[in-house]
Amino acid sequence: MASSGNFCTWNPLNTSNDGGATTFTDGNLTCAMTGADPRTTGTIGGIVTDTDGFYFETVATGTGSGALTLGIVVENRHNQLMNGQIHQRSGSWMWRSYDSGSFFIETSNDTSYGTFADGDILGWFIKDNKLYVRKNNANVVGNPVTEASGLTLSGYYFFPALSRTVGGGSGTTSVLRPDADSWSYTPPSGFKGLTSKDMTINAGIDPAQTDENYGIKNCNVISYTGTGSSNARSGLGYKPDLVWIKDTGAAQDHKLTDSSRGVTKSLEANTNVAEATDSNGLTAFGTDGFTVGSDAVYNNSSANFVAWTWKCNGGTTATNTSGGRDSTVQVNQDNGFSIVQYAGGSATTIGHGLGVKPDLIFIKALSGTNDWAIYSSVIGATKYLKLNTNVQASTSSDWFSDTEPTTTVFSVGTNANVNTGGVNYVAYCWANKEGYFRTNSYIGDQDAFGTFVYTGIRPRILMLKRTDGNEDWGIYDSTLTPNNQIEGVLRQDANTSQTTSGRSIDFYASGFKLKTTNGTFNLDGGVYTYMCWGDSYKYNNTF
Repeated sequence: MASSGNFCTWNPLNTSNDGGATTFTDGNLTCAMTGADPRTTGTIGGIVTDTDGFYFETVATGTGSGALTLGIVVENRHNQLMNGQIHQRSGSWMWRSYDSGSFFIETSNDTSYGTFADGDILGWFIKDNKLYVRKNNANVVGNPVTEASGLTLSGYYFFPALSRTVGGGSGTTSVLRPDADSWSYTPPSGFKGLTSKDMTINAGIDPAQTDENYGIKNCNVISYTGTGSSNARSGLGYKPDLVWIKDTGAAQDHKLTDSSRGVTKSLEANTNVAEATDSNGLTAFGTDGFTVGSDAVYNNSSANFVAWTWKCNGGTTATNTSGGRDSTVQVNQDNGFSIVQYAGGSATTIGHGLGVKPDLIFIKALSGTNDWAIYSSVIGATKYLKLNTNVQASTSSDWFSDTEPTTTVFSVGTNANVNTGGVNYVAYCWANKEGYFRTNSYIGDQDAFGTFVYTGIRPRILMLKRTDGNEDWGIYDSTLTPNNQIEGVLRQDANTSQTTSGRSIDFYASGFKLKTTNGTFNLDGGVYTYMCWGDSYKYNNTF
């Protein structure tokens, strides 16, 4: 099969059988289904907006009295696969062979495209927000060569999708053909297959790990045992600009220090307290790590600590005049991270320096007792979250002025948590970057074999929060508990020690899977946001 990297298969980690059953063979390229409403997707996603295009084939080896249903789903449907059927739903484009044929275009049903039979090869073309389909190399839906009459797609990632949507009758079987080594037909020039080597990676992130700008050189985690006296901690592989430290076994606060505000200047992620000077806390940013002093919150003797770290621009800042009020910005546009400082006042815009729209912003006042404010593109600028409390997403126009960030600025209203006269603020801004950082949402199902969430990267740091309910924040990483099943989770909104049971999760090369019935992260029908920093697996050979 694919000569470099992993190729897409049907995904046994992302199935829901309800009253049916699903069996995978041939390295998970063949999927057989019986009963009512089993479903699955592919292991690798392509980008809907890609201007070169993606192509894959599915072979209808057994239509099962018309029950076989083939097509694609996009990310938001993929991330709630366990919650109901996937045909005739928002975020899915599925063709069923039953009777005279039905093509489910999201929630509508079009019978004008006819049907398919055992042995037919369906070719799926996704390019520039459009879907085209061929049967045995003859155009059925639009024309991928002229790019005429394709179906309009929404969403970001897409995935091959398979389900059995009619009960009774014989079972169904389909084969997935993801790349040129398996295709029966040759797509038009430019179309790629669904393999990890064909994944789109942001130009600023090196997927081959041949230079300094790949995932582990931008965000890394180390754990250490405290000594009670000043010592250096190394092994990051770079000089960090944001360091977040937590004692994992004791009721100690989360401590954040960044190179823009200066070493020893700390904030607490779990409280609303003002900036403090910890003269014996984090005392230096090193070329390969950092130094901690004798403060017990950072370095208590024999205690176990974790440090989550991010690289920005080595502490070098500049004045940004893009907004209604000048800001001081340290930025790394390659990895989509900036540290922004600004003075409060009237409602205005603040320059962030990223050059692209930020998808996640943490804001904290440096004086007074003000909560952490979070903007997330997942919930939009009309709502906000608080890092230091477990409350659900709330609606208010005076936090972000109901205005989405742009490629140059973000908006702040008159709420004291984001902007008030006489107070200085710091904002940590991240933009989604293929191969490095991704934030989006998923729907819980309260099943021990729960939702599989595709991130397109191998998680290194993963933050979770339910947005439609008052549930705790959680943060997992690949260092504290490196092997699946991962049990160790810390709360951002409390100073509690690590929880090691009841909130299980698995990390995979392209995402994570909930393995818990606990409603904190997997309530049936609950809506959750995730924030994932990690490593590209473009050239990795393990899924």
